[in-house]
Amino acid sequence: MYEKKHHPLASRRTLLLRILKTSILAFSILIIWLMVGIMGYRITCNFGWYDSLLNAAMIMSGMGPTKDIAYNWGKVFASVYAIISGILFITCVGIFLTPIVHRFLHKFHLETK
Repeated sequence: MYEKKHHPLASRRTLLLRILKTSILAFSILIIWLMVGIMGYRITCNFGWYDSLLNAAMIMSGMGPTKDIAYNWGKVFASVYAIISGILFITCVGIFLTPIVHRFLHKFHLETK
């Protein structure tokens, strides 16, 4: 996808476009996952829209739920959502940082003639 070791360093414009593309991808994944959480809390826990948003956002950020869950299916959903949210958050950080880390490593290993 990116240039190889023997290729010249990409321009700053190319780097900025790569950062923009990976940012859009990472934030789109997080927003879609937030919507899954909102709907999950709304359906399984019978929360209102604002409480569902708050709980989903707090779980995704690693802070934890803010409202007690009364239903067993809601507890199961919250547990699975929390586990997947942690993994997804780390993955999105990796997606976001990919062009920056690649640029650093490519510059570090650039072959000079």
